[in-house]
Amino acid sequence: MTGFIPQSPDFEDRVHVSFAGQTFMETIGARITRLEPGIVDLTLEKRADLCQQHGYIHAGVTTALLDSAAGYAAFSLFKPGEEVLTTEFKVNLLRPAKGAFLVAEGRVVKPGKTLTVCRSDVYAHQGGEDVLVATALLSMIAVKTPAV
Repeated sequence: MTGFIPQSPDFEDRVHVSFAGQTFMETIGARITRLEPGIVDLTLEKRADLCQQHGYIHAGVTTALLDSAAGYAAFSLFKPGEEVLTTEFKVNLLRPAKGAFLVAEGRVVKPGKTLTVCRSDVYAHQGGEDVLVATALLSMIAVKTPAV
């Protein structure tokens, strides 16, 4: 447990519903594998169509995982009627993303009324061990849910 208190009693449902609307995450096959207040892990199985010319999972896919894991970690703490958008991120690609699957671990560092600071790490499962392949620091903003 993180010690963070979600502002919505149904935060888990809100996260799952919002994530299901992320058609890009669906396209690449990412799924939520851990969800707690201020914590979201996403898992992605390696597929050839997600790789670059050397057979590594593309940095764009890795970055998208970092961003979404952190965004949903922040969103898990937001009030009803608020949505999440990324305002800034800094990514360090540490080594090639090679392995059977990736896990992105999004964590809230400091929640705020408007801006929430998060970190996110991506690990590649390589030969029985998890290897850190990317890390990021991100800022997320709470915005009012747009009227439909």
